[in-house]
Amino acid sequence: MRQSQLFTKTRKNAPKDEVSKNAELLIRGGFIDKELAGVYSFLPLGRIVLNKIIQILREEMNSIDGQEVMLTSLQDPEVWKQTDRWSEKVIDVWFRTNLTHGGEIGLANTHEEPLTRLMTKHIESYKDLPKYVYQFQTKFRNEPRAKSGIMRSREFIMKDLYSFSATEQELDNYYQKVRDAYFKYFKRIGLGDYTYYTFASGGAFSKFSHEFQTICDAGEDTVYLDRNKNLAINEEVYNDEVINELGLDKNQLEKVKAVETGNIFKLGTKYSKPLGLNYKDEKGKEQPVVMGSYGIGPGRSMGTIVELFHDNKGIIWPDAIAPYQVHLIGLNLDNSDIAIRAEEVYTQSREKNIEVLFDDRKEATAGQKFADSDLIGIPYRVIVSKKSGDQLEVKRRDEEEIKIMDINKLFEIVS
Repeated sequence: MRQSQLFTKTRKNAPKDEVSKNAELLIRGGFIDKELAGVYSFLPLGRIVLNKIIQILREEMNSIDGQEVMLTSLQDPEVWKQTDRWSEKVIDVWFRTNLTHGGEIGLANTHEEPLTRLMTKHIESYKDLPKYVYQFQTKFRNEPRAKSGIMRSREFIMKDLYSFSATEQELDNYYQKVRDAYFKYFKRIGLGDYTYYTFASGGAFSKFSHEFQTICDAGEDTVYLDRNKNLAINEEVYNDEVINELGLDKNQLEKVKAVETGNIFKLGTKYSKPLGLNYKDEKGKEQPVVMGSYGIGPGRSMGTIVELFHDNKGIIWPDAIAPYQVHLIGLNLDNSDIAIRAEEVYTQSREKNIEVLFDDRKEATAGQKFADSDLIGIPYRVIVSKKSGDQLEVKRRDEEEIKIMDINKLFEIVS
């Protein structure tokens, strides 16, 4: 991509009503645009980052036999009434509307009910189990506290995975597979060293649910963390009984702020019983399917990464999810020799399948280009100038040292 062709521009300031660091930097860098409180559009650079996060998550879900679908965002009230969750007294974040010719309809805030109903058409026997279904789907929640940028918004993409098993043991086995896959995902996107398996409030089927809490000062949750055992307890269930049950030492627990970047729940038969999702066992007896639910918000992951990886100049993207690998900056492009050299570097990099954002703007000063590069946060900044000659000035965004090298050496370290 040539930066001169990007329709988006960087900004010196974010909207005055924006209080979160992730939204401030993402808006200033041209990654997102604020439509209204808790509602953001993803612009070209932001969409690239989001898609990379989604693809990594998709690969991890496929590795544990997930099958991807896309369910509808418009929701039939009847299926929700069967589980008594259409009521705003039960789910207080519904967005609803009335149809022109009568009747009410909802905008999906989660998908347990519609997917359970769908699976009644495809599960009949124990031979049909287990099955694992996931999607990346837009969710709508009428959040009362939409002040955390893309970490808590009213419209967002959710990766929700659902497991359908014959027995509780089968569910337990898959539950651990999801846990492991989630940790692989967090490691790949750069959050592995900050994310902990956290015991939280459970439902009717189990004493605990489990969250993946990422330690971050901007987080809305409080957890008690044992760094040596890589475990945490959410404040909502923190007490001496739980501490003892988990074999933790209260004196070793550290109270920290965190962002809930993932969660897993054992649903049991909470949805399969009222919606009639049953199977016939080996003896021909009808049994309810045992379910689990597993969620991650890719946008929340993205916002958390920005909260953790930035400095006073801008964002510092982890390599795996950066919008581009290299930010190529041409200085003094009015000089034909430099312009030709910059074009050569751009062309050769693309031929090597290196992702490059080429700052080819002739009207921008060197200072403006460097400031934009720091704000956007691409891992490698590569400068072609009169000073560099046939060589390149290369600097990593997270380092201060500038290295001089030829293009082949650049290809070695970037590819």
